Amino acid sequence: VQLVESGGGTAQAGGSLRLSCTASGRTFSAYGVGVFRQAPGKEREFVAAISLGGGSEYYSDSVKGRFTISRDNAKNTVFLQMNSLKPEDTAIYFCAATDTIPTDRPGLYDNWGQGTQVTVSS
Repeated sequence: VQLVESGGGTAQAGGSLRLSCTASGRTFSAYGVGVFRQAPGKEREFVAAISLGGGSEYYSDSVKGRFTISRDNAKNTVFLQMNSLKPEDTAIYFCAATDTIPTDRPGLYDNWGQGTQVTVSS
C-alpha cells in the first residue's frame, strides 16, 4: 500500500490543522494506520493510531485530548484532526500502515508516507 500525507502547513498556537493520509494499492481496510512525527534533531515519536475498522484509537500522552484520529475506508483515507496546537507540535508528520494491530513502535510498520511539515508559531 502506498501512502500520501497532505494538509500540513503553518498555524498559530491554539489553532487547528487537519492532516489526511490517503492510500492506494492494496485494500486499505486491511491495515492499521499510525501517525508519527519527527522534529529536527529528535527521534521519530508516536502520535496516534487507529485500528483496521476504526473501532480502536490510540494516542500519545502529549496529544491526548487535543488530537483525534479517524478513518474513512470508502475513501482510503485516515484523518488526524489537530486542535489546540502548541509550538512543540512542530515536526514532520508521517503516516504508516501495518497489517497487524497498530502500535507505538515504528519498526512494526511496513509502509510509510513521505511526510508533511507542520509548523506551529507562538
